Amino acid sequence: MRLIRQTLPMYFSLFFCVTGLLFVSPAQAGGQVYTPLSASVRALLQRSVSDQAEPKLAFASQYEADFWLNEMSRRLQKTMPDAEYRMNFLKTVHYEATRAGLDPQLVLGLIEVESGFNKYAVSNSGARGYMQVMPFWVKEIGTKGQNLFHLRVNLRYGCTILRHYLDMEKGDLFRALGRYNGTLGKSGYPNLVRAAWRNHWTMPHRAAGKYYSSVN
Repeated sequence: MRLIRQTLPMYFSLFFCVTGLLFVSPAQAGGQVYTPLSASVRALLQRSVSDQAEPKLAFASQYEADFWLNEMSRRLQKTMPDAEYRMNFLKTVHYEATRAGLDPQLVLGLIEVESGFNKYAVSNSGARGYMQVMPFWVKEIGTKGQNLFHLRVNLRYGCTILRHYLDMEKGDLFRALGRYNGTLGKSGYPNLVRAAWRNHWTMPHRAAGKYYSSVN
């Protein structure tokens, strides 16, 4: 995958149309809070972030892949004007999210809220990149020198961490999102992510029905 630099102002509000609606999404970056890991959990997370297998999209058919990529690309076009980079970004999001057992559209909603799709975003707490990953994770479960601004590295860590928090919270997304943002117990951030996921990244019912009928 070829990377092209895409620099946006850190706290620039996003304006783009999704299904004819204009929406604003200022970044709400926080930061994961360091919590000591058990040896077994650390080993599991280390294996997850170290896997270097070639990305493969998990779609049932080429039609399904094209439909999803084209629909998400249309929504992201004004934020990421470069078509090649945008498609590479979406393929990476889909692969890393699916690999971690996450909904790729949830991950897009989280990125929208965390960084506003700014690859080089850095929060006040030091979280970095699209998914605002705290640097302590590299020391805890990664390899020295890993670059959290690298697209695939950032998404690999971010999806692995969110999956870890979901497992900790026995599937409770509200609490897992609170842990991810360092705001556990507060409703603001989880509600923002869920609203972005629901309002900006889910498939329209009519389009989704047509899509699934065609796939089946």
